[in-house]
Amino acid sequence: MDKTNFNHSIKCSVTKCSNHAEGGDYCALSQIKVGTHEMNPKDIKCTDCESFVTR
Repeated sequence: MDKTNFNHSIKCSVTKCSNHAEGGDYCALSQIKVGTHEMNPKDIKCTDCESFVTR
Protein backbone atom coordinates (compact mmCIF):
# COMPACT_ATOMS: atom_id res chain seq x y z
CA MET A 1 0.00 0.00 0.00
CA ASP A 2 1.24 3.45 -0.89
CA LYS A 3 1.09 5.46 2.34
CA THR A 4 1.78 8.69 0.47
CA ASN A 5 -1.52 8.31 -1.40
CA PHE A 6 -3.97 10.29 0.76
CA ASN A 7 -7.66 9.42 0.66
CA HIS A 8 -9.07 12.92 1.09
CA SER A 9 -12.48 11.39 1.87
CA ILE A 10 -11.21 9.72 5.06
CA LYS A 11 -9.72 12.08 7.67
CA CYS A 12 -7.67 10.33 10.35
CA SER A 13 -5.38 11.53 13.14
CA VAL A 14 -4.42 8.09 14.49
CA THR A 15 -0.70 8.06 13.70
CA LYS A 16 -0.22 4.69 15.47
CA CYS A 17 -2.24 2.99 12.69
CA SER A 18 -0.23 1.46 9.86
CA ASN A 19 -2.89 2.71 7.40
CA HIS A 20 -2.29 6.35 8.37
CA ALA A 21 -1.10 8.38 5.38
CA GLU A 22 2.41 9.72 5.90
CA GLY A 23 2.59 13.51 5.94
CA GLY A 24 -1.11 14.26 6.55
CA ASP A 25 -4.13 13.51 8.70
CA TYR A 26 -5.72 11.09 6.23
CA CYS A 27 -6.13 7.36 5.77
CA ALA A 28 -4.20 5.69 2.96
CA LEU A 29 -6.90 3.04 2.40
CA SER A 30 -9.49 3.39 -0.36
CA GLN A 31 -12.22 2.42 2.12
CA ILE A 32 -12.55 1.59 5.82
CA LYS A 33 -14.90 -0.49 7.93
CA VAL A 34 -16.60 1.14 10.93
CA GLY A 35 -18.14 -1.05 13.61
CA THR A 36 -19.07 -1.09 17.27
CA HIS A 37 -18.14 -3.02 20.39
CA GLU A 38 -21.47 -2.24 22.09
CA MET A 39 -24.84 -3.98 21.84
CA ASN A 40 -26.65 -0.62 21.78
CA PRO A 41 -24.20 2.16 20.76
CA LYS A 42 -25.23 5.66 21.83
CA ASP A 43 -21.98 7.68 21.80
CA ILE A 44 -19.12 8.27 19.38
CA LYS A 45 -16.82 6.40 21.78
CA CYS A 46 -18.87 3.25 21.12
CA THR A 47 -17.73 3.10 17.48
CA ASP A 48 -14.49 1.65 16.15
CA CYS A 49 -12.46 1.80 12.97
CA GLU A 50 -12.27 -1.91 12.24
CA SER A 51 -9.62 -1.23 9.59
CA PHE A 52 -7.15 -0.19 12.31
CA VAL A 53 -3.85 -2.06 12.25
CA THR A 54 -1.26 -1.16 14.86
CA ARG A 55 1.98 0.24 13.51
